[in-house]
Formats: sequence, structure tokens, C-alpha cells
Amino acid sequence: MALRVTFHGGAGAVTGSNFLVEGPKGRIVVDVGLEQGRDFSVASMYSPFPFDVPAVDAVVITHAHLDHIGRAPKLMREGFKGKVYMTPPTKDLMELMLRDSVGLLTQEAKRRGLDPLYDENDVNKLMQHVETLDYHVEKEIAPGLSVYLRDTGHILGAASVRIVNLDDKTSLAITGDIGNSPNPYLNDWEAVPDADAVIMEAVYGDRAHDHLDTRIPTLRDTMKRAIERGGTILMPAFSMERTQLMLYELSNLMEAGELPKIQVFLDSPLAISVTEIYEKWAGTYFNPSAKEETKREKSIFRFPFLTMTPSREDSETIGREPEPKLIIAGAGMSHGGRIGRWEAKYLPDPRTTLLIVGYQAPGSPGRMLKDGSPKVKLDGREVKVAAKVESLTSWSAHADRDGLLKFAEATLPRAKAIFVSIGEPSAQRFLAQRIHDFLGGKAIVPSQGEVWEITKAGAKKI
Repeated sequence: MALRVTFHGGAGAVTGSNFLVEGPKGRIVVDVGLEQGRDFSVASMYSPFPFDVPAVDAVVITHAHLDHIGRAPKLMREGFKGKVYMTPPTKDLMELMLRDSVGLLTQEAKRRGLDPLYDENDVNKLMQHVETLDYHVEKEIAPGLSVYLRDTGHILGAASVRIVNLDDKTSLAITGDIGNSPNPYLNDWEAVPDADAVIMEAVYGDRAHDHLDTRIPTLRDTMKRAIERGGTILMPAFSMERTQLMLYELSNLMEAGELPKIQVFLDSPLAISVTEIYEKWAGTYFNPSAKEETKREKSIFRFPFLTMTPSREDSETIGREPEPKLIIAGAGMSHGGRIGRWEAKYLPDPRTTLLIVGYQAPGSPGRMLKDGSPKVKLDGREVKVAAKVESLTSWSAHADRDGLLKFAEATLPRAKAIFVSIGEPSAQRFLAQRIHDFLGGKAIVPSQGEVWEITKAGAKKI
């Protein structure tokens, strides 16, 4: 049998990444993500995996976002016995994210009258199967199938994976998510010039971010306006990468005197723990300039005006602090976490500024706020929105359409087929058309459940 891939998740949707890659003798699953947003389906989350789990030899995790790892512990309940491969930082981040998600999933299950999707015991079992793999190491992880990881610059430890059929040397690369390079402390994404076919993300495949040269001045000017309003500034930020990026840039702006030194509260136990993992791996996984900066300052994320509030008691003190002040808290799409409490308190105040700095999935409270809804439902409660809502698109951790096109170009001429996946349908189609028109590449927009055979000449639908 030739190399083949089945799109069990990530086709026609941003979330739920899940690919089965099969060779003549071995089977590898890449990513085991959770569906999120408007198209989220409880039935699909709880349904058995659409492949024979005990027959899977190995799993590869591209990075530690829940839409790529969120169902991984469920593998253990269905009889998975193999190894789970990822970079060392991804291992640390994944364990943290999964342990945090246990509580949230348990609460959601109770609300719906269901059993939890998985529990701490399942996470423990999963972590016992993890084996770390550094970038640029070729390793056979399933009979007749080897993998090779490269940095994608998306979050700490994020990787693309190239899978080679050792019998006939055909190869398939799956990108996971591609970073919005350059990043002040992460390395730029690495090209994948040696795969016969590529499955690449397309989250922003139809949109351009603000130019990277303007994003710091835009953040500065937006923050200045928010401070002048005199109220509370709310920043729903993903605990991983977005929070660290904001801390880094706000620290620099305040130290340089370009922003008033207002109190900044990091009100997220998860984000605080993630920041500590970033600090742990700074000396080995940051880019050269950030490594030097870390040597000088010990941490590039901490500054005198920052207060971290890990406990609920610490968090409750924030409401008594004078304004203006900035509260950074999760969840990044305003669909849970401590940010919901602050939004319920402050969104009805016209002096408040809500600063959106990341992707907002369709149907999420964050997307409704970004789109200008006069009210939003938070934890079952309807909240009036009188606050000023500002959106900064250039801070996404995902490459935009131009960055994605540049990535696709770097896969040519070797790649004879480029599957455009992990994105909303309109974004996938737009990027596929640009790959065809601008690069002359064969771009394919796959559908959920499709099976494709990979050959030296490209790909053939089965």
C-alpha cells in the first residue's frame, strides 16, 4: 500500500485537527484536537474515533493548543498502546493544558448530564506514553514510517511533521499551525522543501494582517486611547503565546516611556504557569536575540508594573484597584475563565475598553463582541456592551494569507499537491486559488472523511 492520509478533522474547520497517515505496515495519527466555536458538536466530541485506535502505532502532536490536543486522553480510553511524540516544550505545555481542561470539561459534562470526556487518570496514562523528539531528528516511529520535525514559529515548541514511507520514499508533511513570523522571541517558521505533498493550515488564508512594522505603534496608540478613557482595559488573551507576547511588548513600551506605567494584572493561573514554561525553555528554544535578552534580564516577560494573581483571593483584589488598569485574562474567545467575570462587570461601562488581540471563532462570545453585538451572553447571563471594542489583527500567532502563500511557495517544486486545510471553508478556497494562480501549484481543498493516496507525482483521491 502506498502512503495515504484520511482527513478525520481539520477539513473545512479551524479546530479539531486530526489526520490518519497509513503506510504499507504502519499507522500514525497526527493531532487529536477538540472542536470549538459555532460548529462545535458534543456528539462528535464524545463519539468513538473513526479509526481503529489500538491499531495505531504512534501519535505525533504538532503543538499544545486544545484544538490539536484536546481529545488525546480519550485515546487511552479506546485502547491506544503506542508512543506519543512531540517536542520537549510541547510535552510540558500539553500536560498543563490537558490538566486544566479536565475541570472545564467536567463542568460542561455535568451541565449537559454527561460523563466527563476524560479525567486526570486518562491524562496520567497519556503522559506515560509521551516520548519527546527534537527538531531536525529523523526517527522511525511506526513500522516503515519515519518522521522529521521542524519549527513553525507558532507557539513555543510548535512543529510541522514530515512523514516518509521508507519503502518507496514518498513523503507527506503536515504543518500544524504556521506562525506569524517574525516574532520577537520565537524563531521564524522553517520551510518544508522535501515533501511530495503538504497539508497546510489556512486560518487567515483570505485575510491580511496589519503590517508587522505597524503593530507595535498600533498597540501603543490603542492603549493610549484606552488609558485616556479612564476606565478598565480588558484583554481576553489565550494563555499560551498571546499572553506572553503582550507582556513582552507592554513591558518594552512602558520601560521606554511610550505608555503610562499603569498597573497590569495577569489574572490567569494557566497563563502564569505557561509563562513559567516559556521561561524554562528560553535558553534553548528562543531565537538568538531573545536568548541574549533573557541572559541579561532573567525573564523577558516580567516588569515592575505587572501583578500576577494566581489565586481566586488575589484575583478578587483587582476590582478594588484604581483605574485605569489593564486586566489580561483567559479565555481568549471570552467563552470561559476569569475574563468572563470581568467582562460582566466592566462591559456595561462606556469608559471600558475591550482589546481583542486574537482569532475569534464563529459563534464564540469573542466573535460577537468583535462584530459589534450590543449584548453578549456570558455564563448564561446576558450582558449589555457599552464598552469600546478595539481589535488588533496583526497580533495573531497565525500567518496571514501572504505569509501562508510564502510558506506554500517554499514547498515547491517538490510538493506536487498542497492540501489547504485547518481553516474556515472560505479561507481554504481563497488560499487554494492563490496557490494555483500565483504559484502554479496544485492546491486541493479536502473534505472531512476523504482519503487521499500520496505518490511522487502528487495525490489521488481514493
